[in-house]
Amino acid sequence: MIRLLSTDFDGTLVDHYAEPPVDPALFSMLEELRARGVHWAINTGRDLHFVDDGLREFHFPVEPDFVVTAEREVFHRGSDGRWQDFGDWNRRCYAEHDSLFESASDLLRDILAFLETGAQAEPIYEGKRMVGLAASSEQEMDKICVFLEEERRRVPGFAYMRNTIWVRFCHEAYSKGTALSELARLTGISRDEIFAAGDHYNDLPMLDGSCAKWVTCPSNAVPAVKEVVRLAGGYQARGRCSTGVVEALEHFGALVRG
Repeated sequence: MIRLLSTDFDGTLVDHYAEPPVDPALFSMLEELRARGVHWAINTGRDLHFVDDGLREFHFPVEPDFVVTAEREVFHRGSDGRWQDFGDWNRRCYAEHDSLFESASDLLRDILAFLETGAQAEPIYEGKRMVGLAASSEQEMDKICVFLEEERRRVPGFAYMRNTIWVRFCHEAYSKGTALSELARLTGISRDEIFAAGDHYNDLPMLDGSCAKWVTCPSNAVPAVKEVVRLAGGYQARGRCSTGVVEALEHFGALVRG
């Protein structure tokens, strides 16, 4: 039986090019599952305040029990109604990223030098730290990722998460997948009781079957996601975004309804 839903947000639940952006059937499904005791985690590249903004903007009738933000940080609702760190995962995550960026200073300088050779992308900073890139197009980001994939090997643990034209630099031990596994550990929910849905490259770590047995992607997913879902024995939906997620939940109906 499925006890936890782990869903990406943009491109999986929300279709920014459709009207309405979220299929009303998803809202009904979430309300039904919540009434049955199924937990829901939004597992996203958004930062924490942008998660709340999105829930309000798209009028979600229920709130998630948990959120994984920036593709790696785990939060739950505290008794005061505010999002709080869940366990010590976030503290360890921040410390390991501080150490990683210190050891990657030469690599980061070389990435900047690569951009100056004509790559059509701009660096993204948090304070003085370069934490990612924004390219002019997905085709341009394809080229940049070829460079990053080769160069990142110079620094043990250095990785990146891609979503469309954006890349976020990160420690390879912290991803949507490992954060979901930590959430499962903290809640006592097993891999066999977890459903995960996503559409883009940064969703791959939670869709390969290692941390969620029941995996799916909507029809708008990138080819790499569709292939990983297929290899994991998951369900490739015919519908886009939230319509596809509803379709998958109906496909796994006996598992979510008990």
